[in-house]
Amino acid sequence: MTKTELMSTMNNPAHSILYIEASPRKERSASIEVANALIASLKRRYTRAQVQTLDVWDITLPEVTGHVLEAKYAGLAGVELSGEQAQAWAIVEGIAAQFKAADTLVFAIPLWNFGIPYKLKHLIDVVTQKDVLFGFDETGFNGMLRNQQACVVYARGLNFSPTSDTPAGSYDFQKPYIDMWLRFIGIRDIHTLIVEKTIFDAETDKAARAAAISEVDKLVAAL
Repeated sequence: MTKTELMSTMNNPAHSILYIEASPRKERSASIEVANALIASLKRRYTRAQVQTLDVWDITLPEVTGHVLEAKYAGLAGVELSGEQAQAWAIVEGIAAQFKAADTLVFAIPLWNFGIPYKLKHLIDVVTQKDVLFGFDETGFNGMLRNQQACVVYARGLNFSPTSDTPAGSYDFQKPYIDMWLRFIGIRDIHTLIVEKTIFDAETDKAARAAAISEVDKLVAAL
């Protein structure tokens, strides 16, 4: 490596992006379309960015039962894990390691029944474990992801803004839950893009996506 190349690498360190995709609609998904634009902007900002995708619809997540559950409570009790428990827990830690290794977490999240898709909730339930993504002591809970930033794209079919003329304004358990969870695991640097009215007519849907995408570069510039 030449001196110039070395200096360039030092001035532009590698940046790891973990993209968590929670919509099964793929090419039709508003959250994915905006998240793709966001990732493209991040790659322009961080020229040595590396993106890893965690598609919750295309990953085998362990059930939080059996040896996983036993390992969880053994850990809480400070009891040494058995061989089978340790094997099960290693899978949990392996999935969570992807979160720990990332500099930026990007989420594409549709709203389902006023909350988040069950597959994403399953992922959260798997990785949100003591001594994995959080700890606690006499002072309270302590999240372990203190150096990461999160960019979250939310898609909603209706208008769920607090100023909405419909009751939808008080039905949003999507963004508040994710914001709380991110803070719980230690992330304080949280940035949000919202796409609403995606089940209205095609023109309204298209305009909503375009409006969210137009905010992408401004969001990335604020990181």
